[in-house]
Amino acid sequence: MDVSVRVRVRRGRGAGAAVRLGLAAALVAFWLPGAARAAAGPSPDPAPPPRYRAAEGARQVQGAPSTADAPLLEPGVVYEDTVAPGERVYRLGLDAASTVYVSAVLRPPAGSAVGYSDGVEVEVMTNAGRACPYNPGRASFGRDPVPLAAAGQRRLEEECQGAGTYYAKVTRSAAKDSDRAAWPVELLVLREPAPAAGSAPVSPPPVLPSPSPALPGTDAVARTGGTGFNDARALGSGVWRDDLRPGQTRFYRVPLDWGQRLAVGAEIAKARMTRPSGSAPDGLTVSLYAPYRGLVDSGDTSYDGQQAAVTLPGTAPVAYANRFSDRAEVRPLRVAGWYYVAVTLGGKVGEFTEDASPVPLTLRVDVGGVRAPEPAYREGLAAAGFGVGAAERAAAKEGLTVPEAAAREGDRSLMRTVAGAGFGTGALLLLGLGGWFLLSRRHFAGGT
Repeated sequence: MDVSVRVRVRRGRGAGAAVRLGLAAALVAFWLPGAARAAAGPSPDPAPPPRYRAAEGARQVQGAPSTADAPLLEPGVVYEDTVAPGERVYRLGLDAASTVYVSAVLRPPAGSAVGYSDGVEVEVMTNAGRACPYNPGRASFGRDPVPLAAAGQRRLEEECQGAGTYYAKVTRSAAKDSDRAAWPVELLVLREPAPAAGSAPVSPPPVLPSPSPALPGTDAVARTGGTGFNDARALGSGVWRDDLRPGQTRFYRVPLDWGQRLAVGAEIAKARMTRPSGSAPDGLTVSLYAPYRGLVDSGDTSYDGQQAAVTLPGTAPVAYANRFSDRAEVRPLRVAGWYYVAVTLGGKVGEFTEDASPVPLTLRVDVGGVRAPEPAYREGLAAAGFGVGAAERAAAKEGLTVPEAAAREGDRSLMRTVAGAGFGTGALLLLGLGGWFLLSRRHFAGGT
């Protein structure tokens, strides 16, 4: 549409000219947005939810089909590989004192076909091919192709107490009618230091999980979750507000210190419906992961577009002795650090709701218990990727993601460097001026 506005201003009639000019400007403001909207056409479909954010600087690796050519994985390093249905094997060089965790995060592309029998498992085994105790760690899909994590471990028991070569086997299972293309997988090896020499970490008897935890009911504060473990949003106790689109998973992280326990619940509110009724069997799923990315607990419920909620049982307090418990729900609460909460809105919800209108999510988090002293380790936990300190508590208070916290720490380090450099430069200038002053005095003294 061709829209033009002609404005005539006669000299000598300032007031009338000003009025006419104002009316012309109003006409331009009214017509041009409509013309722009007509030219642009209908609003485009909403962009797909952001994909899982891979770790910065992750190393590329290619797992082998057998132990003969298995590549070495080093502790504290994040690796990227791809895995089709079947097995991939990696080599580990372990000492005789540390507990070691190997995790795999499987990341199916959006729209991939998955089933309930599909999943990923991680097993740590000796060079003789025997599985270490409490292996493998496994996680399975529901109806949706979401990021899925599992972790295996080397605990100092039976044949897995000596130093030497071990292997980590990552197995992806997929049904015949499921997607069988190779998917990216993120691998991480974490080494929990050995207890200090001559000391066995002592913890009180573990308290069993609470089936009906008390959750906060305060006003919600906006916190946008991340796409995965590498950009999860930090949370503390409180009520947090976010949005979810069908098929999307949001990740959050909560610092749990020794002696502390976690209770978490998620609610999704009414959605904008595109038809009178509908139902998604796995409409809302909440999963809790340990600091080493092993699954602690998971729960789900159906959603009909009106209201739904999932509350996980409150965890046992974090204690070193939990690893020796005979209860599967207690064993993962064995080390202090970041615990991860993943919330998924089922993709089937998109069949009866507006995809362009996210569903409101309320997350209720309660960190309870009394902080206990850290067990005696030979090395600091922070360097190994565990533990809770001032930095973790500050990140939770400010709601920082991992990249934001790293950037904040980088800024502080830069300021310390600049301040140090400024002090050093100032000291050098003062020394230089002092030397110049002494030389000047000697010069003048020699001349008299």
